[in-house]
Amino acid sequence: MVVAVPSHGIREVIGHAASRLTPGLIVVSGTKGLEQDTLYRPSEVIRQELGSSVRLGVLSGPSFAFELARELPTAVCIASDDDGLLERVQSDFRSSYFRLYGSRDVAGVEIGGALKNVIAIAAGVAEGLGLGHNAQAGLITRGLAEIARLACAVGGQRDTLAGLAGLGDLVLTCTGALSRNRHVGMELAHGRSLHDVLAGMKMVAEGVRTTDAALALGKRNGVELPIAVQVAELLAGRKNARDALFDLMLRPQKLE
Repeated sequence: MVVAVPSHGIREVIGHAASRLTPGLIVVSGTKGLEQDTLYRPSEVIRQELGSSVRLGVLSGPSFAFELARELPTAVCIASDDDGLLERVQSDFRSSYFRLYGSRDVAGVEIGGALKNVIAIAAGVAEGLGLGHNAQAGLITRGLAEIARLACAVGGQRDTLAGLAGLGDLVLTCTGALSRNRHVGMELAHGRSLHDVLAGMKMVAEGVRTTDAALALGKRNGVELPIAVQVAELLAGRKNARDALFDLMLRPQKLE
């Protein structure tokens, strides 16, 4: 079974499905985000609702569904602590245009998939303001460092964030024209309100909900997330797009 519902609905959907699932079923989560109140990752929510009776994996990586549906070449990551599940999913999902790399770092893969959406909003702002390629490269690079810090704090591995579930997904979401979160940032940079932007979208931009949850998770673990802080200020209407981006540039300088 593949679970690909928005993060804010995953507990309810899985809870309703629990009684209909057979023991030993393989469940693959494609949900990206954090539960708002608890700050749990999707796999943690699924495990709480289904217990140990199912085999659980997490699918993430640089992939727009539209391109995958057109059978364009795509490579993603499947993460689980169950080696048999990794082999089964890699075998069952693979095709001539879809390649899966295995990982045992579930936490790192999920944090990468969640926070890249937050950074993509900031990248969309930079694009919308016409700040140039230098600004985009800086945001992506420092965004990756931000994601890696939080991932490591919750038990993930830094190397994971250099792979498909980290750098790969981040680059795609920050630069791809099909990125919903990048679109939100661009529209905010053009002066539209968040309410109007979201009202005009048919699909969920997970970064909007994830931003505050990521900051709360960072605070819980003593991790600084400066880009997420500015995105939160922008989304809440406490700063305009240009001020939020330039406040990042005015932070105290330090060693990389």
